[in-house]
Amino acid sequence: MDRISAEKIRNVAIIGHSGEGKTSLAEAMLFNGKSIDRLGKTSEKNTVMDYDAEETSRKISISLACAYTFWKDVKINIVDVPGFFDFEGEFEEAMRAVGSAILVADASGQVSVGAEKAMDYCIKNHVPLIIFINGIDKENSDYVGTANAFREKYGKKIATMHMPIIRDNKMKGYVSVISGKAYEFTPGGRVETSVPENMKAELEAVKDGLIEAAAESDERLLDEYLNNGTLPNDDIIIGVKKGLFAGDTIPVMGGSAITNMGVINLMNEIVDILPNPQERKPVMATKLSDGGYIGVTCDENKPFSAQVFKTVADPFVGKLNMIRIFTGTLKSGMTVLNTVTGEKERINSIYIMKGKKQEAVTELGAGDIGAVNKLNKTNTGDTLCDESFNIRFDAIPFPQPVLTMAIRAAKSGEEDKVFQGLSRLAEEDLTFKVEKDQETGETVIRGLGDTQLDVLCKKLKAKFGCEAALSDPKIAFRETITSVAEAEGKHKKQTGGAGQYGVVNIRFEPGAEDGKFEFVDAVVGGAVPKQFIPAVEKGLREAITKGVLAGYPMVNLKCTLFDGKYHPVDSKEVAFVSAAKLAYDDAIRRAKPVILEPIYSYKIVVPDNFMGDILGDMNKRRGRILGMESNGSLQVVSAEAPLSEMLKYATDLRSMTQGRGKFRAEFMGYEEVPFTAQEKIIADAKKQ
Repeated sequence: MDRISAEKIRNVAIIGHSGEGKTSLAEAMLFNGKSIDRLGKTSEKNTVMDYDAEETSRKISISLACAYTFWKDVKINIVDVPGFFDFEGEFEEAMRAVGSAILVADASGQVSVGAEKAMDYCIKNHVPLIIFINGIDKENSDYVGTANAFREKYGKKIATMHMPIIRDNKMKGYVSVISGKAYEFTPGGRVETSVPENMKAELEAVKDGLIEAAAESDERLLDEYLNNGTLPNDDIIIGVKKGLFAGDTIPVMGGSAITNMGVINLMNEIVDILPNPQERKPVMATKLSDGGYIGVTCDENKPFSAQVFKTVADPFVGKLNMIRIFTGTLKSGMTVLNTVTGEKERINSIYIMKGKKQEAVTELGAGDIGAVNKLNKTNTGDTLCDESFNIRFDAIPFPQPVLTMAIRAAKSGEEDKVFQGLSRLAEEDLTFKVEKDQETGETVIRGLGDTQLDVLCKKLKAKFGCEAALSDPKIAFRETITSVAEAEGKHKKQTGGAGQYGVVNIRFEPGAEDGKFEFVDAVVGGAVPKQFIPAVEKGLREAITKGVLAGYPMVNLKCTLFDGKYHPVDSKEVAFVSAAKLAYDDAIRRAKPVILEPIYSYKIVVPDNFMGDILGDMNKRRGRILGMESNGSLQVVSAEAPLSEMLKYATDLRSMTQGRGKFRAEFMGYEEVPFTAQEKIIADAKKQ
């Protein structure tokens, strides 16, 4: 395939709520453009975009997938984006690769959560967007109600460019507001028909509104409209495109992806009104030569630059980096600079993607999307560029993990295999982390939700032939004392030869200077010789690693050595180490020991109507509400709660708020566990 010029490219993400037909729409577009010769279905597990075993078994998209087709001599790069909330990182990757989006919404009469979140993202970031209301041929479908639900939520931004022809409560076709022509849907296409008489008056009024909206997007068009009272059709399209590019106009269309109705109309609009890469806003980057911040626009004449937006790890094929080219041309055999790692990488093979298939090409130009392989030191988010154009694109803003689980190999002896597999999968998905918890000694995996972590475990087995088991992570409890106690520790051992002898008198009290451990030497008169005092401190430091209640580390402990005894022959360091431990064990039990638990501060963002549920739930979790702050229709709740009560909060919050709530957490400190909870912690520790 020859290199495609930027003005002949449209990069489009297909976004929206899970299960509303995104993959089916991509399939229909590929079929219409003759990129595939058979229309696959998700129910039959044979679509181009959902090819991973987990995707076909769950019937949801898990990873973004890319494919291309041609329509009206324009190359449309399609990025099918998962709609499930656990895979939000895939959404962020996709949006870095494209310049516009198609929001697929089910014709249910309402705006789903996933559609709402995707809409809000596109409006906030000025991403040109078309809404495709899907499933208009289904029983109980409601195209008009769905369009009105979007209009109620987003007001004048929702633009009627296609008026629906409704018969028997179903959308059977449409009238183009701009051209005034009417069409009836047929499977895989449309036929022209006459405009229904009962729609002509409304059509004129809707067109007047569209003309006004188009005129308001441009001063020249506004002058022409004020002088002539109307605009020619070509100028209406120019005005709509300007509003679309600014995020002020969002056209709505209808159809059925599964039966391929209305998809051709959508593809026409993608070509006619969505921006080519040269028309999109600049992507921000840092000039490494002087640290300056610049906007990089798509330009075929500049030196090469690109960003990796997705990495796929395969145990057989190796690593594949998907890239969006912003400037210049990438050719096989080139050597490029990775400005994140500082490493030079040689480009061997270049591919364009069609789902799991890769088609080799010799070059890719600015504005296009493709993939390269065998770049061992290049990962998602990295910038590749010509050495003469030394820049680094802004990092992709991934969401932070909110769910933590302990992970281990399900079979003994497979530990290395499991963790090597996880390391490879971490190259694909930057929203999960695998790390050793220094507090508990467990290996933990952190991600966005339980479905994501479960999928990772399934991928381990499918791709790397090993199994992992997940469980709730251990909580890093602590122990401390609440009163003062003194004890004598006496170690005396006689074995026939040289003996061991050491006696220490130590006062234990809360209030260590650093909050952890403080040792004070208050011995007078040489009751404990100076050379043995470090041994006493050593014994205490070893002893505080395990408390007397449940074996958790002891903190906030001040230990004062004030007296002791020694033997001129038998006293040794080991004797004073042991004596200190004996004193610790005796005194701590009498100093009213308690268990402390980690407390985290939380910022929880939810819509107003869920506040009652959130506050009541936080109270059940032994949490404290510190404050509430309004942010438009959202409330930001500040709270503190014990970590032990919040392990599954990511899942529970999503359930309580229908996926609309989000939160972030930060470690704050330790607090005493209530007595009733303390008993359970001690009992659990004894079982372990």
